[in-house]
Amino acid sequence: MFGNRVLKGVFLVGLGATSYGMLATFVKLAYKENFTTAEVTTSQFVLGILGMLLINAFQKYKKGNTVVKASGKNIFHLMLAGTSLGMTSVFYYLAVKYIPVSIGIVLLMQTVWMGVLLEWILDKKAPSVQKIISVLIVLAGTALATNLINNEVSLDWRGIMWGMLAAASFTTTMLTANRIAVGISSAQRSLYMLLGGAVIVFGFSIATQVTLFNFDIFLKWGIILAVFGTIIPPILMNAGFPHTGIGLGSIVSSLELPVSVMMAYFLLKETVILTQWLGILLIILAIIIMNVNFKKN
Repeated sequence: MFGNRVLKGVFLVGLGATSYGMLATFVKLAYKENFTTAEVTTSQFVLGILGMLLINAFQKYKKGNTVVKASGKNIFHLMLAGTSLGMTSVFYYLAVKYIPVSIGIVLLMQTVWMGVLLEWILDKKAPSVQKIISVLIVLAGTALATNLINNEVSLDWRGIMWGMLAAASFTTTMLTANRIAVGISSAQRSLYMLLGGAVIVFGFSIATQVTLFNFDIFLKWGIILAVFGTIIPPILMNAGFPHTGIGLGSIVSSLELPVSVMMAYFLLKETVILTQWLGILLIILAIIIMNVNFKKN
């Protein structure tokens, strides 16, 4: 049976994943109030950075000189990795502007096979049979979850394109985040990655915002997006993963998928048919197969 540490880790990672799963629905609700993608992303990152600054200041006050400070090299690498985080937010929020949230989250989950492909290219080592089976299950699940087989839903190509770009950038974020500056606190790592992401977000906002910026977004949706998208998830998941390990943590974090679909179903009244639910279950099954060590007794 699981020990208390593992149960604690499962709870923290699950809560973080659930928080992420709510995000796209809040973005869609903001769109219904005529806020732009630039306004949504800018408010999320500005308030997220302010929140992380407060958390870092509190940690420094509480722990004093025992806090390991990030070096200049750490900061540069984290900010560089954070640019992919900014691109993920921009691409994903553009995707759900054109397609349902329940489809957008499925496209984002293509990180499963993209991660396998990227590791293959970087490590120059062919993936295991276990990973190949997982990838095939993900592709089958995606065909069902996007209703590709029945062809009953006409999807906007722009949404599919932005969704796949979001998955690609998110794959880069996950790969780099687990390898860079792991010796410093998760709050510091999150802050510098957010600062790197903000460069992309602010650049996008300047390039695309043609009307006057509506600052009402900061009070209406910005706080919610910052809390559920940039403050709670990284802190909880960084705190939980050391207790669960990468395998179990990855399985628990797949909760993001059903939570996102259920939020869209109940709050946005999106139609989700049985075959789509089966596809979602297949994707979760693939994540489980990929992260379970079958050789271990």
